[in-house]
Amino acid sequence: MEKIRVGLGERAYEILIGSGVRNLAAAPDGVRRMVVTDSNVAAFCGEWLNTLAVADRFVFPAGEASKKIDTVVDICRRAAALNFDRSSRFLAVGGGVTGDMAGFAAAIFMRGIAFEQIPTTLLAMVDSSVGGKTGVDIPEGKNLIGAFHQPRRVLIDPDFLRTLPQKEIRCGLAEIVKTAVLFDEKLFAELERDPVSLLNPGADMSRYAAIIRRCCELKAEVVARDEREAGIRALLNYGHTFGHAVELLSGFSISHGEAVAIGMTAAAEVAVRRGRWNRADAERQKALLAALGLPCAVPQEFDNERIIKAMEHDKKNLAGKITLVLPRRFGEAEVMRGVPVPEIVAALEAVHA
Repeated sequence: MEKIRVGLGERAYEILIGSGVRNLAAAPDGVRRMVVTDSNVAAFCGEWLNTLAVADRFVFPAGEASKKIDTVVDICRRAAALNFDRSSRFLAVGGGVTGDMAGFAAAIFMRGIAFEQIPTTLLAMVDSSVGGKTGVDIPEGKNLIGAFHQPRRVLIDPDFLRTLPQKEIRCGLAEIVKTAVLFDEKLFAELERDPVSLLNPGADMSRYAAIIRRCCELKAEVVARDEREAGIRALLNYGHTFGHAVELLSGFSISHGEAVAIGMTAAAEVAVRRGRWNRADAERQKALLAALGLPCAVPQEFDNERIIKAMEHDKKNLAGKITLVLPRRFGEAEVMRGVPVPEIVAALEAVHA
């Protein structure tokens, strides 16, 4: 079992990574707990969920459509019906949607109780389960209602990946590519070495465990330096301003990981046109995303005006000006505020399907 510490003083916690580590959640610890999970996880992992010593299980319909304030209120009302108090705890068992909502419910129930992250998707393992970002969507945009609330611990069991649909694997790989571009060229080269095999985690689970560990190490370092996204943590939004717009306009038929891949391609185009990144490296990124089966073009049905309008609602913007994360080289990027709309439109034209 690997241990990674997220150094946040009194809010510090450990990320535990290893085969079977999920079973650490089965041991009763005298704390009243409630599992929060979605219908897919409940169906595929029901036998394991039955081993957990919990007061109840809150199951919501799988999918981004459930990621709304009404679901969070329902989680809190279930906890209230169970007479939970401030010593009680939520267990978030699932992907990013589950972790975001369970974490937000934990942040606001009785003004804050503990929760644990047990991610079951690759995307959640390498990104969303670490760092304490929680929240829900509203029609105006993704994650516009939320709070920072760190988990008590994160239990990452790569064995969950053996039964994960390939589309979900690809979504997680998009976030891994993002992390590699931002912080670690060696990790990027490792992904380039044999990208196709990454679509089948069971073929080399040790390789996957090493990649997950490296992503978590990098995320933990960033969060420890900048918990509330006042500085370096903002870089983790690479591809997300474009991506969230595409995701929203698709009615979430385009998954988060797919949208981020499109967003990284568009942001790279802006960076190249600004002379901030060289074309050859941008093409390396595009080639890797394509080899992983991820989209690299904005769908034809999304016109530039609608995309720009959606981007203007992004929570990272300041004073109404669009903010983008732009790479400069592998391992280095910058936050660029007030990118002119004509430059964004030109990049979108270049990456439209």
